[in-house]
Amino acid sequence: MKTSPIADKNPVSLYQTAFGLAVFTIVYNLLEGLVSTYFGVQDESLALFGFGADSFIEVISGLGIAHMVLRIRRNPQSPRDPFERTALKVTGFAFYALVITLVTTSLYNIWTGHRPLTTVVGIVISVISIAVMWALVAWKRRVGRRLDSEPILADANCTLVCIYMSVILLASSGIFELTGFAYADSIGSLGLAYFAFREGRECFEKANSEKYCGCD
Repeated sequence: MKTSPIADKNPVSLYQTAFGLAVFTIVYNLLEGLVSTYFGVQDESLALFGFGADSFIEVISGLGIAHMVLRIRRNPQSPRDPFERTALKVTGFAFYALVITLVTTSLYNIWTGHRPLTTVVGIVISVISIAVMWALVAWKRRVGRRLDSEPILADANCTLVCIYMSVILLASSGIFELTGFAYADSIGSLGLAYFAFREGRECFEKANSEKYCGCD
């Protein structure tokens, strides 16, 4: 029976793969954040701008994940260290700040009837993000199962939230582009705020315990 390339790797190679996936996630989120916030401002789309801001916050989270992989490679049973806890708290505060910004601006846009100029870029970015994040979830899960690593499997489950947020961006952008429904962008922004709040709350829960993720 033919085995997968990952199944044939030893633990050292698997940890290298896990670290490489963490670094890729950081770089991808950084690029996604730059493109999304730029076009979010240009197209006056709050949902796209908020999605980009979330990507920047995920960069901070990703630094903690990369550090975590290096830590558990040295000692799989080691507890979460101060660097990871600090990264989680900073990430949590950033998510809460994003929630306040998105909710406040969304309600204002609904009140004034603000409409984005276009949401085409939001559709394109969300489709790309769904594809990339889905592949990352699958790959991280395969590595996590091979290593029997709860932290890596938890990270894979938490990456699912990025897919959910991408789906919200796709739905709100698509609805506006197809129907011209004025409040689609603002409602999508409130949906992003909901998941950002959940992520922020979970960051503080993890920072104050040995819990890895409740996303599953």
